[in-house]
Amino acid sequence: MFVIRREPDNPILSPRREYPWEALATYNPSVIREENGWRMYYRALANPAALVSPFAGQSSIGEAFSEDGVHFHSRKQIIIPEEEWEQFGCEDPRATVFEGATYLSYTALGGFPFSKDNIKVAIAVARGTDGFTERHLVTPFNAKAFALFPERVNGKVAALLSVHTDEPPAEICLALADRVEDFWSPEYWQSWYADWQSHRLPFRRNNNDHVEVGSPPIRTKHGWLMFYSYIENYFSGERVFSIEAALLDLEDPSKIINRTESILVPEEFYEQYGLVPDIVFPTSATLGNNGELDIWYGAADTICAKASVKLHDLIRALDPERPARTFTRAKENPILTARSAGFENRAVFNTASIELNGSIYLLYRAMNELNTSSIGLAISKDGTTIDERLSEPIYVPRAEFEMKLGKSDGNSGCEDPRIVRIGDRLFMTYTAYDGVHSPAGAVTSISVDDFLARRFDQWNTPFVLTPPNVDDKDLVLLPQKMGENYLLYHRINNRICADLLPDLFSGKRVSRCIEIMAPRLGMWDGAKVGSAAPPIKVGANWLMIYHGVSRHATYRLGAALLDASGTSLLARTADPIFEPIEPYEREGAIQNVVFSCGAVVRGDTLYLYYGGADTIIGVATASLAHILDALS
Repeated sequence: MFVIRREPDNPILSPRREYPWEALATYNPSVIREENGWRMYYRALANPAALVSPFAGQSSIGEAFSEDGVHFHSRKQIIIPEEEWEQFGCEDPRATVFEGATYLSYTALGGFPFSKDNIKVAIAVARGTDGFTERHLVTPFNAKAFALFPERVNGKVAALLSVHTDEPPAEICLALADRVEDFWSPEYWQSWYADWQSHRLPFRRNNNDHVEVGSPPIRTKHGWLMFYSYIENYFSGERVFSIEAALLDLEDPSKIINRTESILVPEEFYEQYGLVPDIVFPTSATLGNNGELDIWYGAADTICAKASVKLHDLIRALDPERPARTFTRAKENPILTARSAGFENRAVFNTASIELNGSIYLLYRAMNELNTSSIGLAISKDGTTIDERLSEPIYVPRAEFEMKLGKSDGNSGCEDPRIVRIGDRLFMTYTAYDGVHSPAGAVTSISVDDFLARRFDQWNTPFVLTPPNVDDKDLVLLPQKMGENYLLYHRINNRICADLLPDLFSGKRVSRCIEIMAPRLGMWDGAKVGSAAPPIKVGANWLMIYHGVSRHATYRLGAALLDASGTSLLARTADPIFEPIEPYEREGAIQNVVFSCGAVVRGDTLYLYYGGADTIIGVATASLAHILDALS
């Protein structure tokens, strides 16, 4: 698991009206880490000029410097269109220091209107202190985003480039040469292009998507790390821009060791609003301080921005030997399955959990042959082995809003419970459904003493807490009152909200959405998010496990850190911490689902209880310290 953190001072470079050559936009930065600071090369966009480019602003390459990697100054224009093949603009630099020289590749615009026939790659070279004293046209065919490796690979000079970017579908390809000068040799590219498809790396997941090279690769002991742009629905539908990461083999970078899904999508205002809204586009990466890696990107084709990730965490997530993500499944899984008769003869799943007097109590959703859900109980001392399982439910549908009104075999009842202890009472929230109306979020409670004595007839009369005719589920209580109020998390439509309630049994319902978390369009949790287990107190803050649903309807789990109030998001994992892998998670009533309603902490071990494929119950464990380290 890993967290992507945007620089608090973003945007770190914005256009300045007083500089005509960059009055419209400054974006797509390429940064080199030097001994005394960070040197940035960026695309600078001018306003349309009547005598040069009356219909579109002309791009050139700017340079800026920073001692701290955040505050850049000394901005100047260093590459302006001079040659015929770049007369309409120089765009999107990628800088690499290679064998004592700085190579700055860029997109050269040789004609207008822009088309596949006049958009190619060029490169400028600085061999000493006199700046970029030479420039060359590189590709004779349509290409962009040429990223030179910082050192030879098995004696070869290596580069990644995007081929046919303006004659899609584009492909990310690998080029190897004996000398760096070969890259501006027409004879080299004539031979290479004759079989260019053999040089492609399989980054595109389907033919409706688009990819472009992002950062020049960084060497790690595990492989070449690079970031690239992934654009979903490029040819139809709403385009979704995102950043992904990949690890390439050190000896043969044509081999992808592993890759992430989207790890950064437009969420902040400076990413969502600009010349071209809703764009994040990676153009470089540098090693920062304290084991962090900085990702430099353009936002909304207007400004330069930066984000960071712990290199160790990202590399660990890219390790193909760790397919289970953060958690380790119990070898006993599934720990609970349906029984042949009675209230749980169809499925058991989505269990709440709580530790009392040294035992872990699992309050799980049990479904019978009529698809009526009630709550069963199982008990474990070690957290994995089931020591006792009651033969009758401990909670059954009893209020009008959860009694079956629809078809006799339609879903109804008490679903997906969560349980917390506040004082001497246990509060259980759950989804109540009658099969006809919108599902409702309900709450009931019982004293700890009555629960342990198994006086299950002492559950309070349930109350509905959610408004009528609203898709509002996944109710979770913070296991601690906030002043005189209860803090309730609930999911409205596709996002996690919160509300403060003075009590839970007066009939007062939630009436507002304090937004905690929303889906991230294009990422693994891009369709819907909802609370999983009740938040866990960690120091002054709260750890929230949540479920995320992808555009492909796969249910996975993520982690987030909330502040002491339980309402401010401090950090959120960029990747899922748990996902369906095993057959009992991928095959069942609903395919590709892991859905948690409960977690218990013992020492440093976090026990995660979850439903698999809406059919069985499993448990997985993880180090709490590891999770908090990634989120801190």
